[in-house]
Amino acid sequence: MTEVAPSPYLGVQNLEARQPPEVQGGPANVARRGAPACDYVELHARSAFSFLRASSLPEDLAHAAAEAGHERFGLADVGGLYGMPRFHTAARRQGIRPLVGAELDVEGAGSVVLLCEDRRGYKNLCRLLTLGHAAGGKEVCRVTPAELADFRQGLVALSEGTPQNLLTLAAHLGTERLFVEVQRHMDPREERENRRRIDAARARGLRVVAGSGVRHAVPRGKPLFDALTCIRLKTTLDEAGRRLSRNAERHVRPAREIAALFRDVPEAVRRTREIAERCAYTLDDLGYELPEPQLLHVDSLDGELRHRTLEGARKRYGGPASPRWPRAVAQLERELALIAKLGLAGYFLIVHDMVLFCGRENVLVQGRGSAANSAVCYALGITAVDPVGMNLLFERFLSEERKEWPDIDLDLPSGDRREEVIQHVYRKYGERGAGMTAVVITYRERSAAREIGKVLDIPPPEVDRLAKTLRPFEYVDPTDSVQRKLVENGFDWDDRRVQLFARLIGEIRDLPRHLGQHTGGMVIAKGNLDDVVPLEPASMPGRVVIQWDKDDCADLHLIKIDLLGLGMMAALQDALSLLKGTGVDVDLAPFRLVADAFLCGRRVEVAPFVG
Repeated sequence: MTEVAPSPYLGVQNLEARQPPEVQGGPANVARRGAPACDYVELHARSAFSFLRASSLPEDLAHAAAEAGHERFGLADVGGLYGMPRFHTAARRQGIRPLVGAELDVEGAGSVVLLCEDRRGYKNLCRLLTLGHAAGGKEVCRVTPAELADFRQGLVALSEGTPQNLLTLAAHLGTERLFVEVQRHMDPREERENRRRIDAARARGLRVVAGSGVRHAVPRGKPLFDALTCIRLKTTLDEAGRRLSRNAERHVRPAREIAALFRDVPEAVRRTREIAERCAYTLDDLGYELPEPQLLHVDSLDGELRHRTLEGARKRYGGPASPRWPRAVAQLERELALIAKLGLAGYFLIVHDMVLFCGRENVLVQGRGSAANSAVCYALGITAVDPVGMNLLFERFLSEERKEWPDIDLDLPSGDRREEVIQHVYRKYGERGAGMTAVVITYRERSAAREIGKVLDIPPPEVDRLAKTLRPFEYVDPTDSVQRKLVENGFDWDDRRVQLFARLIGEIRDLPRHLGQHTGGMVIAKGNLDDVVPLEPASMPGRVVIQWDKDDCADLHLIKIDLLGLGMMAALQDALSLLKGTGVDVDLAPFRLVADAFLCGRRVEVAPFVG
């Protein structure tokens, strides 16, 4: 294979070994957990959800903060709240109060970190992030100074900007909300900038606050941070030069260590605690509500659901004269009582409204999954399986003990017909009232190998040959390692660059690469959805995407409705249209398709649908 030249950068592998014990991860930090608290609070760090601008997952930051003895810790990713739900959950588990924030660009004023004081501030932050992406697209979040001024209430702003940047921000935010941030990372160039910034702040009546600009949880995360920087800048480690972080100081450290760096400006340390006390908002207070469905028969949600359910049940079960009626009504009453107790009537009515729209527009629709265990869903026409007659367990779908939201998936014909339903949702609830759920696309072995190969300037043919041998998913056995693949493909394991290549592949794996769009998951809200979560334009015209994935939505109790496209339903829809064109009108309601479980779907038979 082609010889790989050594790189002066490779010494960074042992950065952590060169750090004094008190700033390494491990027992020294654990011992500090019981140390008395000082005034310093880490107001904002970046996670890997800043996409190539930091190298640690939110959970790792929360763990490192707990090990270092922090009681409060802030996260402010670039351009969004992408990692905030995961950080919120992990920080709470570690006994830390998370501070909520984000970093965005302001035209003519540089980058600004915004922290939320209260729910009003959180709504304003979400709105600013939505506006920023609407103007800049998915890659850039930039607002105008006027927009920042319009939505400044409930927010605290931190800036490392130039004197001119500070003047612009002060003119639109006022001096009460704006703080000038200084950070210290043992860098003489940075310190010269700090002195100028402190002088400019004092001359303009602005207050100075300390910070540490965390980009990785522990010192050993610095090589990966530099690699991500090179990927973002489309360069190699050898060519990146001063564009890389000067040292490994941008990691989570005990508060006393940071405070010691600012002995000459103790007021900058005290203000971090003042700001943390001021920014009391957490994601526990999202204020999410479902929109109010249209009440057609009764003036209450529970009453409307009961009316629609019993009306549908008469068609499904034949009414009081049918021998099936008593058992069916008993099950319906039990389900309706639990739905009312959990306050979920509105959710069922919203899904039913979607099914009614599909019926009016002649779009095939079918509920799937555990919703088939619900007699209410069957009576409403959401599903086509009689759970009473088939003795299905309702608790598989909805249970008070599980404390989970119900999940109703609607299968639709793929293509234009499904898009009709999605666009109907946008029209009904407003462009800012609904959004597609995000999917976090992560680095896998092959994409990681190609990206890290470029960063280390390994010849592309060699990297490509290796990438093709790596498994696209999980390793199968412990011996099937990157090291083994490297050796099998002729790489010299004694070459330190090859070792760094293997290490970085392992570290970048599963880090977020970019946000995608869920195949059909939608979240809708009462009022504006971007009061709850920022929205971004999707690559597909006419759609917007929220910044959280389905797991984040579940953790924060946002209800997701899946509108899934199936090719077979599209084929059935087309077949029915062709038949109707010949004068044959086929109703699929009296039939069902039953897959033979023993043949694993190899034989499908058509049977009369009972009821």
